[in-house]
Amino acid sequence: MHSSAVFLIEFGCLILGLGLLGRLAGRFRFSPIPLYLLAGLAFGEGGLLPLGASEDFVAVGAEIGVILLLLMLGLEYTATDLVSHLRTHYPAGLIDAVLNALPGAVLALLLGWGPVAAVVLAGVTWVSSSGVIAKILGDLGRLGNRETPAILSILVLEDLSMAVYLPIVTALLAGVGLAAGGITLAIAVGVLTLVLVLAVRFGRHVSRFVSSDDPEKLLLVVLGVTLVVAGLAQQLQVSAAVGAFLVGIALSGEVAEGATTLLAPLRDLFAAVFFVFFGLHTHPASIPPVLLPALALAAVTTATKIATGYWAARRAGIGPRGRWRAGGTLVARGEFSIVIAGLAVTSGIEPSLGPLATAYVLILVLLGPLTARWTEPLATRLAGRPRRAAGSRATPPVPPGAHETLDDQDTMGRA
Repeated sequence: MHSSAVFLIEFGCLILGLGLLGRLAGRFRFSPIPLYLLAGLAFGEGGLLPLGASEDFVAVGAEIGVILLLLMLGLEYTATDLVSHLRTHYPAGLIDAVLNALPGAVLALLLGWGPVAAVVLAGVTWVSSSGVIAKILGDLGRLGNRETPAILSILVLEDLSMAVYLPIVTALLAGVGLAAGGITLAIAVGVLTLVLVLAVRFGRHVSRFVSSDDPEKLLLVVLGVTLVVAGLAQQLQVSAAVGAFLVGIALSGEVAEGATTLLAPLRDLFAAVFFVFFGLHTHPASIPPVLLPALALAAVTTATKIATGYWAARRAGIGPRGRWRAGGTLVARGEFSIVIAGLAVTSGIEPSLGPLATAYVLILVLLGPLTARWTEPLATRLAGRPRRAAGSRATPPVPPGAHETLDDQDTMGRA
């Protein structure tokens, strides 16, 4: 009875604290992720108030948080969209992977962490935060800008790449041999291909099977199917997160919209618990020794992300100002970087990897909104080009058949 009461008090205080931190972040219009990570550091071993009775429950909640993050991410895309993005924008995805994964891998090797840690840190530095970037675009009123599709195409390709990358990392961390790792990768690629084919050809039937006019039944069915598929995926060493992502892709139309509305509060709750859980496994005293490498890595990968966005927007025919905005917007890292680092922390391959990833994400999740807002005006000023007057919306007419590269032609559908 006593332990149950302690658990309720601890977990209640944790959730209340997260709610207050979320409100604080909302007031200042920045992502709450760094505050959640700091809360985990405060409640973990070596922190101000270590958790005791509720830590096991937090671990289960964190796993559900990862599953819901990936499910909601999958619900945002249809299989047709993914196939279309893959065909059209794969060169930008390749440039993104090379420029941003390489610095993480090189640093891990320079630090003597070995090839497995190099693959993990490459993933941490590669993937931008879809959640943080979506919020940035909304806050800055750029959802209708011409460079936004180029930004979203990069994010979609990164998300799709994770369906192949995560099984590889899972197999490496489990220490399986080359043959077993090849089988795991083959299973992951096969399952991904099968889900995409089924979603494209029979997506309506799958959605009709899950659909329900009763929100309670829809929530239970979607959540139940997701957890079952995630569990089966984990049994196959494919990764529970990938299984949840594929469930999201398979659902479309009104079912996806309804599930998104119903699951969003649960996602936010358990995602916050996940970030806290990651912080719990990072000793605060372990961060100062890796702070300088984290700052150096953040500086390098900020530059490479800006270069990636600039190149992708230029390839899409966007003017120079839009190219700089695209690059600056992609800088933020967040949920995926922590998910990848969390796998490594759980396996215990390198004690310093978790603290480095925590410091790295904290730096870039705070820097991301600043680069999104200031990269373009700073680049314009350095180039000596006068900016358009504030509040001006007029744009010169585009000759018929001309490619839209005008600097001032920023917003889609503008007359």
